[in-house]
Amino acid sequence: MSSCSDNANFPYLTEVAGSGIKALDWAVANKDEVEATLREQGAMLIRGLKINSSKQFSQLLKTLFDGELLQYTYRSTPRTEFKGNVYTATEYHADQEIAQHNENAYANRWPLRLGFFCMLPAQTGGQTPIADSREIYRQIPKDIREEFERKGVKYIRNYSEIDLPWSEVFGTEDKQQVEQFCHDNRLTVQWTDNNGLRTTQVNPATQLHPHQQVKVWFNQAHLFHVSNLNPELAANLISTLGEENLPRNTTFGDDSPIDNDYLRIIREIYQQQKIAFDWQKSDVMLLDNMLFTHGRETYTGPRKILVGMARPYGD
Repeated sequence: MSSCSDNANFPYLTEVAGSGIKALDWAVANKDEVEATLREQGAMLIRGLKINSSKQFSQLLKTLFDGELLQYTYRSTPRTEFKGNVYTATEYHADQEIAQHNENAYANRWPLRLGFFCMLPAQTGGQTPIADSREIYRQIPKDIREEFERKGVKYIRNYSEIDLPWSEVFGTEDKQQVEQFCHDNRLTVQWTDNNGLRTTQVNPATQLHPHQQVKVWFNQAHLFHVSNLNPELAANLISTLGEENLPRNTTFGDDSPIDNDYLRIIREIYQQQKIAFDWQKSDVMLLDNMLFTHGRETYTGPRKILVGMARPYGD
C-alpha cells in the first residue's frame, strides 16, 4: 500500500495500483496497515478499488474492520438500508447542507469505525468534508469548553412525521421494545398525545479517545439545537408546536439554555477546520468516528454515497 499526495490536506490518501486487483484481495493483504493508519491518522481515502455494489462494499468493510457491520439503530436521519448493514448517506434534500458531526455522538454508544463508498459522485458539490475532533476541542475557547464539560448536553427529541416517527427511529412498532431500548441506553421516555413520544438523554460533551488517550469534542449540541435550522423555519416551528415540542433540541445537562453565541463560535470552528475533497467514482473513505467528524455539502444532479459502521463503543 503506497500513499499519494494529490490532496495534501487529507490525512492519508492511497491509490491502489493496477486495475486487476480485486477489492477483497487488497483488503485482506492490507487490513493491518489500514488499521494502523486509521489509529495514527484517523482518516483515510482509498482510490482505485474496483467496487460495483453495496454487497462488495459491505464485504470490504467487514474485512478491513475485522467484524460485522452495525445496524443503524436509534436513528436521527432518513436512510435506505441495503443488505449487509450498509445504508445510503443521509437522505436530506440536495440544497441542504449537513453540519459536521461525529456519528451517533448524541447517544451513549457509537461506532468507532465508519466507511463511505462513492457509487455516483454529484454533478457539482456533494463533498463529504471532515474535521479533526482533537483540533476542534483545542480551538474551542476554554471557558466554553469547560462549561460544556461540567454540565454535559441534554438531547430532547419529539418523534413525529415532521422529522422521524419513533417506529422508524427505533425500528419497531412495539412500545415495550422501545421502552426497553431506552431503559438499556439511559433515555427517559414520555408517551404523548396522538401516539407521540418524547425522549431525553444527557451525555458528555467530550470523550477520551480509547487508543490515542486524547480528549476529543464529541457531541451534537450544535446540530440538534433549534438554532441549526433556517431562522424562518425555526420561528414557524416554535410558533406552531411550542419550543418544548420541537422535533429535536438541546440544552445543557442541567436544563439551562445553551448560549447561541457559544454554538455560533463552535460552528465557525468546525468550518475553519473543514477538509473537503471531490468524490471520484469508487472512492472509499474510512474514518475513526471519534477522531474525525463528517458532513455534507449541497449538490446538483444525482448522488449516491453508501455508509457502513463498525466496532460499537461507549457505555
